[in-house]
Amino acid sequence: RQDSGDASAFTKKPKTTEVVEGDTAVFEAETEKTGIKVKWQRAGAEMFENEKYIIKAEGNKHSLTINNIGREDDATYAVIAGSSKVKFDLKVKEPVPAPAPEAQPEPPLDPVGLFVTRPQDGEVTVGGNITFTCKVAGASMLKKPSVKWFKGKWMDLGSKVGKHLQLHDSYDRNNKVYIYEMHIIQAKMTYAGGYRCEVSTKDKFDSCNFSLIVHGKIICFQHYRNVFAEGHEDGAELDFSALLKKSEPKTESQPDVDVWDILRRAPPSEYEKIAFQYGITDLRGMLKRLKRIKKEEKKSTAFLQKLDPAYQVDKGQKIKLMVELANPDAEVKWLKNGQEIQVSGRYIFEAVGNKRILTINHCSLADDAAYQCVVDEEKSFTELFVKEPPILISHPLEDQVVMVGERVEFECEVSEEGAAVKWEKDGIELKREETFKYRFKKDGKKHYLIINESTKEDSGHYTVKTNGGESVAELIIQEKKLEVYQSIADLTVRARDQAVFKCEVSDENVKGIWLKNGKEVIPDERIKISHIGRIHKLTIDDVTPEDEADYSFVPEGFAYNLSAKLRFLEIKIDFVPRQEPPKIHLDFMGQAAPDTIVVVAGNKLRLDVPISGDPIPTVIWQKVNKVMSRGKFPSHKFEKCNRVFLTTNGLLSETEGRVRVEMHEDHCIFIIEGAEKPDEGVYRVTVKNPAGEDKADITVKVIDVPDPPEAPKIIDVGEDYCTVQWQPPKYDGGQPILGYILERKKKKSYRWMRLNFDLLKELSYEAKRMIEGVVYEMRLYAVNSIGMSRPSPASQPFMPIAPPSEPTHLTVEDISDSTVTLKWRPPERIGAGGLDGYNVEYCKEGSTEWVPALQGLTERTSALIKDLVTGDKLYFRVRAINLAGESEPALTKEPVTIQEILQRPKFWLPRYLRQTLVKKVGETINIVIPFQGKPRPKVTWTKDGQTLDAKEVGIRNSTTDTILFIRKAEHHHSGTYEVEVQIENMNDKVAITMQIMDKPGPPQNVKIIDVWGFNVALEWKPPQDDGNAQISGYTIQKADKKTMEWYTVFDHYRRTNCVVSDLIMGNEYYFRVFSENLCGLSETAATTKTPAYIQKTGAIYKPPSYKEHDFSEAPKFTHPLVSRSVISGYNATLSCAVRGSPKPKIFWYKNKVDLSGDAKYRMFSKHGVLTLEIRKPSPFDGGFYTCKAVNECGEAEIECRLDVRGNQISVDNILL
Repeated sequence: RQDSGDASAFTKKPKTTEVVEGDTAVFEAETEKTGIKVKWQRAGAEMFENEKYIIKAEGNKHSLTINNIGREDDATYAVIAGSSKVKFDLKVKEPVPAPAPEAQPEPPLDPVGLFVTRPQDGEVTVGGNITFTCKVAGASMLKKPSVKWFKGKWMDLGSKVGKHLQLHDSYDRNNKVYIYEMHIIQAKMTYAGGYRCEVSTKDKFDSCNFSLIVHGKIICFQHYRNVFAEGHEDGAELDFSALLKKSEPKTESQPDVDVWDILRRAPPSEYEKIAFQYGITDLRGMLKRLKRIKKEEKKSTAFLQKLDPAYQVDKGQKIKLMVELANPDAEVKWLKNGQEIQVSGRYIFEAVGNKRILTINHCSLADDAAYQCVVDEEKSFTELFVKEPPILISHPLEDQVVMVGERVEFECEVSEEGAAVKWEKDGIELKREETFKYRFKKDGKKHYLIINESTKEDSGHYTVKTNGGESVAELIIQEKKLEVYQSIADLTVRARDQAVFKCEVSDENVKGIWLKNGKEVIPDERIKISHIGRIHKLTIDDVTPEDEADYSFVPEGFAYNLSAKLRFLEIKIDFVPRQEPPKIHLDFMGQAAPDTIVVVAGNKLRLDVPISGDPIPTVIWQKVNKVMSRGKFPSHKFEKCNRVFLTTNGLLSETEGRVRVEMHEDHCIFIIEGAEKPDEGVYRVTVKNPAGEDKADITVKVIDVPDPPEAPKIIDVGEDYCTVQWQPPKYDGGQPILGYILERKKKKSYRWMRLNFDLLKELSYEAKRMIEGVVYEMRLYAVNSIGMSRPSPASQPFMPIAPPSEPTHLTVEDISDSTVTLKWRPPERIGAGGLDGYNVEYCKEGSTEWVPALQGLTERTSALIKDLVTGDKLYFRVRAINLAGESEPALTKEPVTIQEILQRPKFWLPRYLRQTLVKKVGETINIVIPFQGKPRPKVTWTKDGQTLDAKEVGIRNSTTDTILFIRKAEHHHSGTYEVEVQIENMNDKVAITMQIMDKPGPPQNVKIIDVWGFNVALEWKPPQDDGNAQISGYTIQKADKKTMEWYTVFDHYRRTNCVVSDLIMGNEYYFRVFSENLCGLSETAATTKTPAYIQKTGAIYKPPSYKEHDFSEAPKFTHPLVSRSVISGYNATLSCAVRGSPKPKIFWYKNKVDLSGDAKYRMFSKHGVLTLEIRKPSPFDGGFYTCKAVNECGEAEIECRLDVRGNQISVDNILL
């Protein structure tokens, strides 16, 4: 047996031991602090060190050694440290003559569950290995039990076996024990947390929680140990003040709802919904635990108050589990899933009187378990549910636009790992069973919805929901369509020159092949194929006659191609005579010279100009002045060696510079590398020799993609659409604008979504399929034959919002000669813009001008329109207004004539007024009688034909009812009241009968008619005042002349005479009679003037006459009031005793204030003992209380003081 009054000062306690006589016993104890004085007791007496008892103390370790144990040492011992005391027993047994062979030790059996050995909490460093082991007794099992390992509440580790996790099991045949092991290899920081092991058989189930700490996190428990040890010079108390200064206490929060109670009441079909709403991740386990909660069938002998069946607490908060014991000295054990809880920083044990409290700080999912409080053989069971906080969406979904057949992946991020989310499409939940179409994936806090091959039917709005929020995104599936921004062009090149075919398409992911005369082109050192973004190129170096052919580019997956021809230029030199004038051959291919040469910005311009002349002419290139007017290219020429080069912004050499000229014997080449807009203009080439000269002008035009347009403007916004308008770009790139591409995105998103695949020809567009209440931005691109411009700046943010629908049920409630009262109901659809108010207007019949009926907007759903012209016929309409504008009007179908409608006056008399209205004297009378009639009728009240007195009766009239009010009813208010409503010569009347009744007066002339034997005959007359109500009966009472205590003989007696029987001989009796009606008994009774004497039969004894003794005595307190100090919240009583004759009246006062009318105080008086009970006093109930006794002989009083202390648990008394 082991007992402790408050043993939290001991970290190790001595245990009950059984030894053989003559042996030695050693008992060890450890205190939490060093320097504490420890005493040892035997049978309540202190023990001192001698040869038999050896007492040692080293630091915080203490031991008691008992040598040469005899039968007299069999007793109860105790160790005391300060206020902590631990009891234990030493049991002595007789020695065994022959020791039996040592048997194989059996594993200890778990008295609570299936486990023999449970997994223990463990610690490991990052990269280290650790093994958790549990043992299950298998002696009574026919089949191997099923064991599962979990991390947290839901992650089954059976599916995670691999490099870092291994599970093993074996069977010990000698001990008949199943052994299960979980090996964690190369632990990581993410492995830290709570784990659970579950064992189940055919008819039993048990589980055990344990935790793993991976060192590397900043968790320091030594700091708290140092705080506990500071400032403890005295071993009798523990001071927590240093700890309280180090950390701020968190306020305990109670959950708003009881999930256990909700699950008990809910039908099974609602379990999944409740689990998602309140964050329950282990629903199946929770339902199993809910079944195991049993109601207490018998009254406990160990517990005055047991644990509640279930508790719940938010994650991170603290919870207190409290029991109340019948024996304050009883030992208490706290178990978690059948395993005893040890003292730690998170688990705190408190003992206050006969209360035992377990406090769990910073609750985590590992604390979600079954708890037990064990006292001797009795247990109190409860379940603790740790409620997780709401799951928030930290990164929302984003809109997507994809082509048919492409993969779609929606991604969102939530606030907690492993959280449950729900996916919906257009409001319909996507189930896990639909995995053939949708795939759901979790990666930490990220959740994914994947559609591998999208179809047109997959377009719509997709929603991800948690129990703390939701996010919506739109998916648009487009048919595959490819646009060609730049096609390939025919080329004519000379021998050993370079030929480049280039094209640009709308999709940068599209691949393709190049064909030569229908056969695929294979790249080599001379032929190169490139694909950069949307541009595809085929480059042929050192062109030969064999390269002349038809070339095509075929996009992969599309049924069309782009074609062009490559022509090989052969130069034939004819014999010319000497002194031939120079000539420029711009029509060398038999075609007219082009007026303008067009080059795309960024491309290379190469112009071959054949020339002839003998001797070789001198060539001069220059820009003419009319193009130079832009001021960018000043004319400059340089002559040397019969060659002249164009100079722009500086001298150019033959082989250097972006703009240059290359000279050959029979031709010259003009080259512009990476053409730019300033390169546009008219270039003049002049050739000279002694035989003459020749000139030619060549116009070069550089075209480019357009400049980006200005930011678009939103000119109209609707519920799910908006109208966008824009202006053309300032520079079109030298080519006509073919159209525009529009994009949109959500304000907080980074992904732009294209709205059109066909170019927009107009300068405005109506964008649809938007979500009301979401903020969007727009931008656009301009497209010409060269390509697509850079994006424009984003538009101003805007929100799709729509006006509300029209108000409903517009009706005309009332009409007078100058007013109309309208009523309506709010619109069926209000939308995200809310409702600012209503606009009411009217219009004369035949007119189109609507006049405002009210100043500004009204928020009510009714309106009184005044100052109208009598006889006008008006239409009325009401519009609902919000940020988006006005709704459609609600209109009266027919015109309303402004004229009072004559309505015949009529009363609508309530049912209870159709019979006599009965009231008691002093009651308040308030009669409301509705009526109808237009115009407003005249109301007249009369009573018995006379006008009512305004001082006694109040009358209030309105347009629809009349009220009669009497503050205190009297007898004379009884009678018949008539009320009349009158309009011209039409009227209506109703009559109300009112009866005001009171208690009757006493009966008259009560007298004794006859006395015989044990009987007395009485007779009386009805009371003179019946209280304005019929007398329903009488109450007859008798009283013995000696005691004058009255006893009821008859009640509700209807006659005016009676016979009272069963009287006692020799006694004299008085009789009295009360009258009774509906209000009750009369205030006084009629009493017989003389008593009736019941004579004895036989001899008559005449007693002697004695002088009557006066027993009168003034009040006197025989036992005083005693000052007390009580605890707040517990009922308190103050008692004293008094005597006096006649019996005194008792008055109680608090601080001289009478307590007679206060419901918080109850006063008792029994046999002279006076008691004042104060219900659950607070500190404000403290003060001086006085008891006063008064009778006709005098008075006495007595006083005491009451102090009320707050119900607070001193931190100094908490022992760990």
